[in-house]
Parts: sequence; structure tokens; C-alpha cells
Amino acid sequence: MPRLLYLFALCNLVIGTGAFVISGILAPIGADLNVSVAAAGQAMTAYALATAVLAPIALIVTGGWPRRRALCFAMIVFAAGNLLCAFATTLPALLIGRVLMGVGAMFTPIAAGITVALVEPARRGRALSLVFLGISLSYVIGVPLGAWLGLRYGWQVPVTLVVAASLVGVALLAMLLPRDIQAPGASLKNLGGVLRDPAVLWTLSLTLLYFIAIFVVFSYIGPVLQALHPMSAEKLSLTLMLFGLSGVAGTLIGGWANDHFGAQRSLTLQLSVLGAMMLLLPLMQGSYPAMLLVLVIWGVAGFGMMTPQQSRLATLSLVHAPLLLSLNTSMLYFGTAFGAAIGGAAIGPLGFAHLAWVGVPFTVAGLFTLLISGRKAGLLKAGLDHAH
Repeated sequence: MPRLLYLFALCNLVIGTGAFVISGILAPIGADLNVSVAAAGQAMTAYALATAVLAPIALIVTGGWPRRRALCFAMIVFAAGNLLCAFATTLPALLIGRVLMGVGAMFTPIAAGITVALVEPARRGRALSLVFLGISLSYVIGVPLGAWLGLRYGWQVPVTLVVAASLVGVALLAMLLPRDIQAPGASLKNLGGVLRDPAVLWTLSLTLLYFIAIFVVFSYIGPVLQALHPMSAEKLSLTLMLFGLSGVAGTLIGGWANDHFGAQRSLTLQLSVLGAMMLLLPLMQGSYPAMLLVLVIWGVAGFGMMTPQQSRLATLSLVHAPLLLSLNTSMLYFGTAFGAAIGGAAIGPLGFAHLAWVGVPFTVAGLFTLLISGRKAGLLKAGLDHAH
């Protein structure tokens, strides 16, 4: 694999940590800002909406830039947003910082587009899984460590550390990236044609639905785990780390499964398992081993879906891959935002312990879209590339 992919994975580790670390420290954030946990959780919504709406615009604006400059710019913006969050004393100030972070998260689709351009199709699944391994590792390293630091020393500590790590990422990108990376940037060319293709729309809808399902729960994962089984800060951190390790395994398994069994079969199994685990999780209340087992299986299935889904989109039309991957990232973060909002609304009537059940209908809907898109993708892929 090209060495650049390891650098991309490292930067995605920083981005994933910054994006999701607050999910484990919502209680101290809410207490410090004098708002409820549900209100503090909307920082996830702000980040997600900014990534879904503003990041694609930034991708298009920077589409003509050298890829090295675009990647460095994205990490600088991400660092600036984290810095604003670290100094926030009110919820609106925190939300503004999270919006800026969302713009900087355009790094991830830029890196994915470069990966698709650099690697031959037979190795694309493994290459993408390596790049997204950084996001998975953030759940092993960044989120658990950040939760422990935030609960022990104040929530600003892990956020400030993300600022420093982002700046290190900028320095590494500036030093190690070639100036002449040959990869296309996103543009508005042929956007209308792409968005009119049913195969594209059905495929993107799956990303939206399964991220809604996941983030109904994960936006509030700290309080959810405490409701299922009260635990110390250290045990919560360990639990989040084990969940993250399952995500790392899932990411690698997803890339392997995509290259050996195809995206359609891999996604069908993964999504079915994810829905089953969401159904079971509330029933594990009071039993830490059972809760952890369900959570680990959830992590393997949920994280494993990203690579096959990215591969499906790139296969629909290689010439439109940067744009399709950007749109997929938008759906990902729309799903994150809607999941956080839906989960916040469901906390009152259901409580944290039963929040996972809210996500189950979205996994069922995702299986339906997977069935429909699988029937259309072959014919419409040929149409897209022929039109180009």
C-alpha cells in the first residue's frame, strides 16, 4: 500500500477523536455550560450538519487546488474549530467551534478520493479500510482517553489536546506529501446527472439510514452505558476502548469482505447484525459481560460497513468518485445529525437505557434500500460511465 495512506489514517485518527470525544463527556460539558445533557449533545448535531452541508461546498471551492494544499487547509480549519471549543463558555460558542470543525472534516473525503485514484480496483477495499482505520482507532485511543481525561481533569483538556494533534498533522502533511499528487478534486461538473441516477440515490440513502441508527445511541454513549450498568470513569473508558477495538476489527474485516465477497453481500450481513444488536442492547441492562458482548458485535458490524459502502459508490462511476465520496460523507453526517436530534428527543419518553430501540427501524429501512439499489446498480453504472 502507498505510504501516504498511513499518514491519512493518522490524520483521520485526530479528526475522529475531535469529532466524537464529546460523546463520552456530555455530562461535564452540560454542567459547565449550564445546559442539559440532551442540549449539550446537539454539539454533535452542529458538527454533523456543518460536515454535511458546508464541507461539500468547501470541497468544491478547493477542488482546483493542489491536493497537498487542500489537505493542509482542512486540518488547519479543524484545529481552529477545536480551539474555539476549548475556550467556549456558552453553548452557542461551543456550537460555532463545532461548525468550523465540520468544515475541516472535508479532509476525510479528499483523502478517500486520493486513495481511490492511487490504488488498483482489486486492492481498493483494503486501501480504503486502512485510511478509515484512523477513524476506528479514534474509538480505541481518542474517545476512551478523552473521556477519562475529561471526567478527571475537565472536558477542555481532551479538546485542547486535539488542537495540538491537529497542528502536528498539518506539519506532517506539509513535510511528507508530494506536491504533485495525481487525483481529481470535487467539482460541480455533471452534478445534476449524478444526482438523478436512482442507483446513486438509493446507495446514498443507505449511508443516511444506518448512521441515523448508530448515532441515535452513540451521540449519548456515555450516559447510555451508565444507564445500562453504572460504572467508574476508568471502567467507562475501558468499555469505550473495547468498543473501539471492535471497530478496528470491523474496519479491517469490512475491507477484506468487500474484496472477497463483494459489497452487496457484506453489507447485507453487517446491517442485519447491527439491527439485531440494537434490539438486544437494552435487554442486557444490569449485566456488564452481556452488554459488552453485544456492544463489541455491534462495533464489528457497524464499522465494517464503511469500506464496502465507499467501494460501491466508487464502482458506480470511477470518474465521479470524488464527488460521490463527498456526497456519501454528507449523508454520513446528516445521519449523525438526525440521529443525535432523534436520540435527544427520545431520551425523555424512553430513557437512556432503551435508546437503542429507536435505531432498529432505520436498520430495517436500510436493508430495504440495499435490496433496491443492488438491483439497479449494475445497469446504472454502465449508464453513468457511458454518459461520461
